[in-house]
Amino acid sequence: MFLSRRAVIARLSAAGAALAGVAAARAAETDQPAPTRRAAARSGNARQLIAERVNQTPLIDTHEHLIDEPERLRGAGQAGVRCDDWALLLSHYLDSDLLTAGMPRSDLDRFLSAEVEPAAKWTLLAPYWPRVKHTGYAQAVRIAIRELYGVDDLSAATVERVQAEYEKTRCAGFYERILRDRANIESCQVNCIFGAPFKESVSPTLLMQDLSIVGMFAGPSIEQYGRPSGIEVKALSDWHRVIDWWFDRYAKYAVAVKSQDAYSRDIDYARVPPEQAAPVFKRVLDKETVTAEERKLMQDHLFWYAVDQATRHGLPVKLHTGYYAGQSWMPLERLARNAASAGELCRLSRDTQFVFMHICYPFYEDLLAVAKHWSNAWVDMCWAWIINPIAAKDYVKKHLVTAPANKLLPFGGDYIPVEPVLGHAALARRGLARALWELVGEGWLSLDEALDLVEPILRGNARRLFQIDKKTEALRQAPWVR
Repeated sequence: MFLSRRAVIARLSAAGAALAGVAAARAAETDQPAPTRRAAARSGNARQLIAERVNQTPLIDTHEHLIDEPERLRGAGQAGVRCDDWALLLSHYLDSDLLTAGMPRSDLDRFLSAEVEPAAKWTLLAPYWPRVKHTGYAQAVRIAIRELYGVDDLSAATVERVQAEYEKTRCAGFYERILRDRANIESCQVNCIFGAPFKESVSPTLLMQDLSIVGMFAGPSIEQYGRPSGIEVKALSDWHRVIDWWFDRYAKYAVAVKSQDAYSRDIDYARVPPEQAAPVFKRVLDKETVTAEERKLMQDHLFWYAVDQATRHGLPVKLHTGYYAGQSWMPLERLARNAASAGELCRLSRDTQFVFMHICYPFYEDLLAVAKHWSNAWVDMCWAWIINPIAAKDYVKKHLVTAPANKLLPFGGDYIPVEPVLGHAALARRGLARALWELVGEGWLSLDEALDLVEPILRGNARRLFQIDKKTEALRQAPWVR
């Protein structure tokens, strides 16, 4: 458990006493809770009981981009590791806040460079830190620094200690210590964005893997997917065989398939027959010019070919929706169409379990309607708690009084470096506890109902949807595991 009971209570707002009192009164008037819980509610301890339950319950993390620990330990120059010092904790997501706050790109590049001494990096960060330190991106980093290194905030006086503790912490076994021992995370689901579409992890039951399908249809990525299969690709039928090869090889071990194609287009994939897609695929293969309409036709066909394979193998389909990482390039009008397109995907393949990621922020009301209406739609709150922690808390409240509770997946850190996952998980637990407490205080849930929802939301929903027990057993016997 990463937050003490005292810390949890201290960080909940002073309005809690009033809300807990309302909860106690309403519980006494309606559904009678167990005697001990009723007494606790009367004494104003509802928020304490909820916070304790939330913090003590193991969490399944449904989305990360973590590289394997041995790669991270090899230091700067590895995929996703620009520098191997305390600045690395600010390198993913928070770097975007720094740029939008006015930090010159050249200064950010120096800050994240392996060539600049760690102690000298504070001078580059100092002018911009007050502008961003309150954002969700920064709060996750600050919590991680406090919990791992015992430092409350970054400053000229603390960075040397932060660096010393960074070096002490970053050693063999630190993924397990941070994720399981400190963050109380049972397992993570990793979308590998460096190298192979499926990572044969050295920690397969801690870092469970998605099979990336985006390169099967966007592009497509002939070399990346074709070469490992040994299949020579001369026509669409050959590419179908390549896709089949990846599923035959890894579907048993993957927890889901994942696509982030929404970064380049809407997720409005139409069902296109192979005879229409084949000529376009051949022209793309021959590096001939195709129109945007023709390329979409080919991509749509291949998307559904991959999704249908996932469905046959019992793998949920994770799709990015909503907000873009980075800065200064997001076409907001296209994001606004994601939820409507998500509903259409559910209609087109009712046997497919679709997981729509990031609550489609900022259009989460629309995605909530999809989750309520379609039996094959799930909402994953990965990344949402650091994009906008207050909106994420409100989403939990609205989801629980609108859509079935089993449709909610509450957390994914979405990080490349492991340390901020601890901070992000703390924000998620705080927000979830606050959401449940407010629902009790407002009379939408009894205290018993709120407490009973904690385990299913934090781990039960994910365990069932992603068949965690079955995948764990398969991974323990995977051929790459010694």
